This record gives sequence, C-alpha cells and structure tokens, in this order.
Amino acid sequence: MRAATALAAVVVLGLLTSACAGESSPATTPPPLNPSGSVSATSSAPPSESSAVLPTSGRVPELDVEVLSDGLDHPWDVVDIGDDRFLLTERERAVLALVEDGERREIPLEDNKIWVSGETGLMGLEVDPDFAETRRIYTCQGWNDGQDVRVISWTLDQGLTRATQERTLIDGLPTSSGRHGGCRLLISADGALWVGTGDAATEKNPRSLDSLGGKTLRLDPETGKPWPGNPWAGDDGPRRYITSFGHRNVQGLAERADGTIWAIEHGTDRDDEVNEIILGGDYGYNPGPGYDESVPMTDQDLPGKQIEARWDSGDPTVATGGGTFIPLQERWGAYGGALAVAVLKATELRVLSFAGSGRLTDDRAPEALRDYGRLRTVSLAEDGDLLVTTDNGGGEDQLLRVIPR
Repeated sequence: MRAATALAAVVVLGLLTSACAGESSPATTPPPLNPSGSVSATSSAPPSESSAVLPTSGRVPELDVEVLSDGLDHPWDVVDIGDDRFLLTERERAVLALVEDGERREIPLEDNKIWVSGETGLMGLEVDPDFAETRRIYTCQGWNDGQDVRVISWTLDQGLTRATQERTLIDGLPTSSGRHGGCRLLISADGALWVGTGDAATEKNPRSLDSLGGKTLRLDPETGKPWPGNPWAGDDGPRRYITSFGHRNVQGLAERADGTIWAIEHGTDRDDEVNEIILGGDYGYNPGPGYDESVPMTDQDLPGKQIEARWDSGDPTVATGGGTFIPLQERWGAYGGALAVAVLKATELRVLSFAGSGRLTDDRAPEALRDYGRLRTVSLAEDGDLLVTTDNGGGEDQLLRVIPR
C-alpha cells in the first residue's frame, strides 16, 4: 500500500531492472558486479534525466505541520490505511497502534514474543496493497523464540481490534545486544517485499553472503520465498534473499517513480548514506576485526567494485532514519520527486533532490520541521501529504502531517 500510494501520483512508472545472476561463492569473497545488471550506477550509459523523477516546478513550497496524534513512544513506522486512519508501530512499547480522529488505540498482536533491547523492538511496518480485502499487514521485530529479528505477516479483524499471526516470512536476521537491528519494510510496485537489515554490530555480517545482516533482501510477501530474479535466488541458504550487501544499518527503504529502490543508511561517526540499490551490489562497509567503526562507510580499498552513495552526510553525521519519495504533485513544487529523509541527531527533515541519473541536485532542511526534536521516519498519506514520526521518547512523541502550500 505504501508503494502504491506513492506511485499513484506520478505519470510514468518504470520497473526495477533484474540483474546480476551469479554463481555461489565463498562468504568472504563476494562476486564482482555485472555492469549489465545496474539500473544506473554501473551501466555503461547512464539514464537520461527523466521527467518522471524531476520536480514539477522550481517553486519551493511553504510547509504547514499538523499534529495528528501525541502520547506516542518511539513510533518507528507509520502507514495510512485510508479514511484518515493510520497504523503505526511503537518500538519499545512493542505495540501496534491505530490513530483515528486524533485518538490512539492499541491493536493486540496475538501470541507475540517480541524482544525489546536497545535499538531493537517492534520496528518496520508495511500494509498489503489489497489490505481492504486481505486485512494483511507485515511487521519486522526482535523475537524471543530464537533470539533473532524476523518478518511476520498478520491478519487484522474487520473492527481493527486484534492481529492474528499468519506466517513468519523470514527469520534469522542476526542480533546481539539489540544494536543495529534494522529493519525497514517496503512492498515495491512489482509486488516484492523488500527488507533492509542491520548488521547487529558484528564484524563479519555486512560482507558475508551467509548472513542476512547488513543487507537489503527481497522476497515473496505471500510465501516468504526468495523473489525470482534475486542475484543468488537459485542458491541455498541466506544468499537466496540478498539483493545487496556491505551495509551497516539500513533505516529506510523507498521506491522512486522510475522503479528504482533506495536505501537510507545510518552510518558511523564519519558518514550517513543514501544509496540507490543495484542488484548484487557491494556497498563497501567492512568494519573488520573488533568491529572497527573508523573505516569508511564505502571502502574503495576492498576487492571488487564498491558502489558510492548518492548522498552522504560527511562529518559530522546527522543520524538518518526512514524516508520516502515525495509525489510529483504541482503543490509540492521543487520538492516533487525528491527524497524526504527523517533525521534523528540533527533534528530535521532533509529533502534531497536527484536527477534521473541519480546525481544529487539539491539538499534542503525546511524550517517548519526543526521544532519537533528527533524525527524517526517519513511516509506518505493517501493524498500525498507527508507523515512524520518524532522519536524523543518518554511517551511524548507525535505523529505529524506535513502539508505543502
């Protein structure tokens, strides 16, 4: 539903190019990229500056901010399910909540064994594109049964009073203390379920194709099977699900109007990143022995080809969270088609504009969003407004609606 809402506002929609079918290889020696598998970054001829992803005009809109709900605690993700109703996850409370008419009501997740520790709890949320018929949602959370992070599908009853487990789609996402738990979800326009994961602050995970940590993954949301066309879909083990590797802690996933998938990555003290995902791509994080975080987020001294970020914060970092592409609506003006990114440490919203080729063209932080403290994520309301959650804790967080004028 999140992807369908975002893409309904655009005129042209491309499909993500399949890429890079590879043979099984040792976990410590990932295979080289196949240039033909790139949707932009590694292709021999970069795409044109497509009007499908460029702003509708040069006017920078004023932004109004409306508080939809308060009394929240670390709301990690939010999805509009229609009729001014919003589902959201609260990480440390480990609850699914419904916001309707400004009121918050909890929806029990039946038989849950959610594990909360540090940065891990109830995190990513996505809603089936056919939610009105299926009543299906997807969550990503720490889990006590196996001490891992996993993605589960649930069915909500008609009254939105309880959620019943349907199936575990994928488990075994690594965890340790709860640090670097990831875990963002996105259903893309072609129906695939994407999962962005953290590396559990464990040195071997980002580059090991035998670990689901520090990766982007793609699977069938009905069955949990690897999505056809994954680079290693025909292999055994975790690598069947992997679409990219060499990540530290993926905090956001977003689909652009041209069908490309972008990941927002929480970095070390030297860099946060926004990456355009290339199937089979190596994004270059290698903390090495002792989990040395002084290394570059994209280390070009590693074997093979590493894909450079489309945007990086540099030093000091800002602590990027989740994000979404703003629809190409006239009212969004120069922001139309840009990536809106929630920022935690720098307590702001970043609006990043990219050309069709992926080149960064603009980077703004609107004043209207600088008075709400830490921002965790951004998603789209059905009408194309932005939904933003704060992450200040203490039961004082808010769900915000951002309206351009």
